[in-house]
Amino acid sequence: MQYPQIQRIIGILLMLFSTSMLPAAAVGWYYHEEAMHAFLGSFVITLLAGALIWLPVRGRRNELRTRDGYLITVLFWLVLGLFGAVPLWLLDTPDLTVADAVFESFSGLTTTGATVITGLDTLPRALLYYRQQLQWFGGMGIIVLAVAILPMLGVGGMQLYRAEMPGPLKENKLTPRIAETAKVLWYIYAGLTVACALAYWAAGMDLFNAIGHSFSTVAIGGFSTHDASIGYYNSPLIESICILFMLISGINFALHFLAWRYRSLRNYWQDPECRAYVLILLALFIICFAVLVHYQHHDVWTSVRFAAFETVSIATTTGFGVTDFSSWPTLLPYLLLYASFIGACAGSTGGGMKVIRVLLLYKQGSREIKRLLHPHGVFPVKLGDSPVPDRVVEAVWGFCAVYVFAFAMLFLILLGTGLDFVTAFSALTACINNLGPGLGEVAVHYGNLDSGVKWVLSFAMLLGRLEVFTLLVLLSPMFWRR
Repeated sequence: MQYPQIQRIIGILLMLFSTSMLPAAAVGWYYHEEAMHAFLGSFVITLLAGALIWLPVRGRRNELRTRDGYLITVLFWLVLGLFGAVPLWLLDTPDLTVADAVFESFSGLTTTGATVITGLDTLPRALLYYRQQLQWFGGMGIIVLAVAILPMLGVGGMQLYRAEMPGPLKENKLTPRIAETAKVLWYIYAGLTVACALAYWAAGMDLFNAIGHSFSTVAIGGFSTHDASIGYYNSPLIESICILFMLISGINFALHFLAWRYRSLRNYWQDPECRAYVLILLALFIICFAVLVHYQHHDVWTSVRFAAFETVSIATTTGFGVTDFSSWPTLLPYLLLYASFIGACAGSTGGGMKVIRVLLLYKQGSREIKRLLHPHGVFPVKLGDSPVPDRVVEAVWGFCAVYVFAFAMLFLILLGTGLDFVTAFSALTACINNLGPGLGEVAVHYGNLDSGVKWVLSFAMLLGRLEVFTLLVLLSPMFWRR
């Protein structure tokens, strides 16, 4: 492996990341807040750390290979998550422990949206801005990871998109062509963010909150500047804007790229994953609406409004709220949590196992039933009119098996810490799927959990965001052999 090159890249990333603390410091200066000093101090600490890592190997330049890509990807999230916690720990208000600061930082960067902080409405605006910005940068990192890097690493079926993607993604090794793809993705991502912020502003949010909420909406993060989340505004118009941009951000950004390149929306409906994504959300909405009306939990109009918002928010793993879905009747809270396992589309900022994998699992299951009835028949798995290679199907099966196994092990660990069944299940579901809100003790926030539980859940966030294999492959002895 090219260790000097990896060290050089991590050093550069840290130095670049240090500049992300300056906008928060500027916000603190504008609002005359003491929090400004914590962000300036964190900027210096992070910049110096990055420089010390980079300087010894600044002249080393070698071509990266697949194995280097795995290590860089994991170190990217791990190092930035840890250094992202520095200003949160240095702040006097709120007074966070190391575990709390790391949890909040990882939750932001992985766009999980679970929080240990309460009383958001009274906290320094510099901190509120920084949390939103963490999610925005994390969301962009996810897009580059999911669309430009993971297909080349062949993680759990993500290589399926290599043949369908534009030119820069057709390479089998990590090359500077990724930069071309990342640049286009940045334009699309930034454009959606600006459009979302302007829409929120026009709908009645002040500019600070419009920008902050646009960051977490397009990133499918769920952090808010208010304890009541989007429900603070009690505005059907703001909720409709939020639903629209959550839906858009949950679609594969490769399709946004194709729509921009060919000036056509046809690709969206022609894509089997996008169709399945829309149909799943529609089915969930109908079920939630019908149950709420049947149990007279809300009136008909409020049932439509809340069912639409919470369905899109939870199923896309955003985690915004306009009502307490954990208090909904009968099966609905668990139905929505189950939906977060599916999540959004591959190549989006959403979490979960991704619609494409669930779709392939369903098709493979159907094929096995046909084979039982016709043992000598040939039944290819297809997406649209295109047959899917068996290697991709096998990778998807492997991914889902490891995902479920990791969930089961972490669930047992959480139960071993003394958490009740509902809290342990929902907290782990919300963190490994990068969702945020859960049930039981974590229906509102995670601040009351023990430090050990927060460390486990921080690991779960990272595991889910890195598509499981990317992180676990580093634990394999074969990975470190020459």
